[in-house]
Amino acid sequence: MSEEQGRKKKSLEERRRQLLEMRRAILRKLYEIEDQLDDPLPKDDEEAAIELEDDEVLEKLGELELKELRAIEAALKRIEEGEYGYCVVCGREIPEERLDLIPYTPFCAEHAPK
Repeated sequence: MSEEQGRKKKSLEERRRQLLEMRRAILRKLYEIEDQLDDPLPKDDEEAAIELEDDEVLEKLGELELKELRAIEAALKRIEEGEYGYCVVCGREIPEERLDLIPYTPFCAEHAPK
């Protein structure tokens, strides 16, 4: 294995660890959200209304967390398949700087959804 391949493999392993940690953090958040949503509503109508609004916000946060979790899972699969770090649209390598910002992105900047 060349030195360059060794660096790339190490980089992939670092990315995999980073994605796994992100996945663990999201799963913890989702558990906390679920736990809060399971809390019974207060008996006072005004407090119950506020609690329902808070629950709606928590549900939206949970949806966003689930979306990010799916993207992380897909990135981990791309690592396993040797396709991580390449745009799924054009096949070009995604710059390291972009992966530093969004480690689970499947797109180069040109093909990222706007």
